[in-house]
Amino acid sequence: MGADKKVVLAYSGGLDTSIIIPWLKERGYEVHCLAGDVGQGAEELVGLEEKAANSGAASCKVADLRETFVTETIWPALRALSVYEGRYLLGTSLARPILARAQVEYAHEVGARAVAHGCTGKGNDQVRFEVGYRAFDPTLEVIAPWRTWDITSREEAIEYANDAGIPITATKEKIYSRDRNLWHISHEGGAIEDIGEAPPKDAWTWTVDPKAAPDEAELLELTFESGVPIALDGTAIGPVEMVEALNERGARNGVGRVDIVENRLVGMKSRGLYETPGGTILFEALRSLRSITMERDTLDLAERLSPEYARLVYNGLWFHPKREAMDGFFASAMAPCSGTVRVELYKGTATSVSLASPNSLYRDDLASFTMGAGYEPKDSEGFVRLFGLPGTVAAAAARGDS
Repeated sequence: MGADKKVVLAYSGGLDTSIIIPWLKERGYEVHCLAGDVGQGAEELVGLEEKAANSGAASCKVADLRETFVTETIWPALRALSVYEGRYLLGTSLARPILARAQVEYAHEVGARAVAHGCTGKGNDQVRFEVGYRAFDPTLEVIAPWRTWDITSREEAIEYANDAGIPITATKEKIYSRDRNLWHISHEGGAIEDIGEAPPKDAWTWTVDPKAAPDEAELLELTFESGVPIALDGTAIGPVEMVEALNERGARNGVGRVDIVENRLVGMKSRGLYETPGGTILFEALRSLRSITMERDTLDLAERLSPEYARLVYNGLWFHPKREAMDGFFASAMAPCSGTVRVELYKGTATSVSLASPNSLYRDDLASFTMGAGYEPKDSEGFVRLFGLPGTVAAAAARGDS
């Protein structure tokens, strides 16, 4: 078969990508699947090659991308303390660039001239995948079935799968759309879309209900080097193992649940549930450590750039020069952010309780209410007068003072 009829599909084994295989075959394509292991769990990966073959795929490659995922996207986003709209820790957004790049690489490997994905025409992921493809090979044809076929709902997709004899786990009664990786799990659709009701209890799948979490607080200690976590409780640990260990400890304490209505890139508002137990712990610890190691004006700039960094990631612009340039700033600004943080986990919360750093800018002689040699109170009088001068002049003008 010619390369122009070969396509590499971003494959998860879920509802959407499962039915895309026979749909593409009906149109004469030889379908090759690329499943990226970004930590979604063995239950989603075991037997994936066989499932793809049974659905009609010519091949299925499962690529272990876990360490790449953590070191190339999670750690830089953590270092930038980037949170979308103040709540979302970007779990899905951070995985897509890695998956898109791997998909293009597999297309080159099998000689395909097309790539396909199962993203809907309403979501953000279509942008993330396709911008990622273009960053590495803009000549590839992009096939997005949800934008062209006559299936209009997940209910119809389930019927198509049943008619085609494709095994799926989704049902019309329990129709949540989930995306799980090493950093988080997201939940959308079904009863979650009713913003007038609390999330259904069965929607949460990872973290313990905070009300049912242990009554005893759990303490842990994280060590960072230039904004990157390197040790847990004094023991050096690899990046994947670090996130896995923190996920386990956070989840059993009910840490990391978020229920938000977010503004999608494509225009509408959407409700999503996110569980990010390990990430929530890391953000709390690093934000606290940054407070004692980063100079004030640099910190102010970092605080203003973090939301912009998050928007770039959310909008699928991971490989954009602007994001890469901002990453240079955060790498430099966070260089002194090394040290240890003790974090207390208790019934859904993660709270930093102590900090230590060889680069700490916190000085007892300056911070203490007891006057010391490092600070002259009389210097404040002139400072306060000059600092308030613009407002003083404006107030005088408003009063009509001459």
